[in-house]
Amino acid sequence: MDRIALIPAYEPDGQLLPLLRALGGAGFHRVVVDDGSGGAYAEIFSGVPAGVTVLTHCRNRGKGRALKTGLDYIQSHFPRDSAVVTVDADGQHTAKDALRCVQAAEQHPGSLVLGCRTFSRGVPQRSRLGNRITRFVCRTFSGLRLSDTQTGLRAFTADLIPLLADIEGDRYEYEMNVLLACGRRGIPLAEVPIATIYRRRNAGSHFRTVRDSWLIYRSLLGGFAKFAGSSLASFLLDYGLYSLLVTVSAPLGAPSVPLSNITARIVSAGFNFTVNRTLVFRSRKNPLRAAAQYALLAACILAGNTLLLSWMVGVLGANRFAAKLVTEAIFFTLSWAVQKLLIFRQSPERS
Repeated sequence: MDRIALIPAYEPDGQLLPLLRALGGAGFHRVVVDDGSGGAYAEIFSGVPAGVTVLTHCRNRGKGRALKTGLDYIQSHFPRDSAVVTVDADGQHTAKDALRCVQAAEQHPGSLVLGCRTFSRGVPQRSRLGNRITRFVCRTFSGLRLSDTQTGLRAFTADLIPLLADIEGDRYEYEMNVLLACGRRGIPLAEVPIATIYRRRNAGSHFRTVRDSWLIYRSLLGGFAKFAGSSLASFLLDYGLYSLLVTVSAPLGAPSVPLSNITARIVSAGFNFTVNRTLVFRSRKNPLRAAAQYALLAACILAGNTLLLSWMVGVLGANRFAAKLVTEAIFFTLSWAVQKLLIFRQSPERS
């Protein structure tokens, strides 16, 4: 089985050439993508060891695009049973750790192996805090429990290349999109501990805090935004139908509010389930099982929603329309959490 190390490189420093020599000594074929570094770095790329393939972008297109360029090359020049490991060019990864990760990928074909760092003393505060926040957001909004969501040391067998090459993203958000795509498709994730290396407080990194963080968090929060849109559409349907029914049934007296709320909720719940399953979470889970779980959630929310609404209107004397807005806001977060983490959850295997 061939082993290929793929290294995206943009304006590399002196760490690239020693890394390439070490990877060659570990038995790797080496593919480097010069992501538009320009003439000032031509000397470094001209000094790569014999046998290294260098692919060049005329202009900087981003880490994600550089990885895809390398993946396209590997797919067309190496056997399908090869194993690939992506390695950063700034000296954060060692050939020894790359070898351990690719061996794990060979033992678990079809999995994505992550080389995970330990964020303790010696790690720049910005990197430690950033990883902690991203882990929390990733776990909250995707259900993925990973110790290092931003690692660039990743290994996999070549049969995953068609999937990886088709994932959206041209810059640092691409790597987050890969994790999210694996989560949606149930691709197993494995974590391998690696050395934590930050040279000169990570001065060699080209990560732009504001722009690249925005791209990453946009990917993470995209699913939540879709859920919010689905919920808004369902709410408008629910609220419009409730308003119509509560007005028409006003002569019934006290039963008017709960009857109108229950009817509107049943209609909007059916709409919400269909949209969330097919468009928001794109769940492949058994639809009957998901529907049963959703119905149970909807019943619990309906009961809580109706009790709270009736209490606010009947006991507190709140406006019927304002009370409806308050109850919907309270149960929104609960509904998101249960649907994301239980009903439509498709977490990959993790080892």
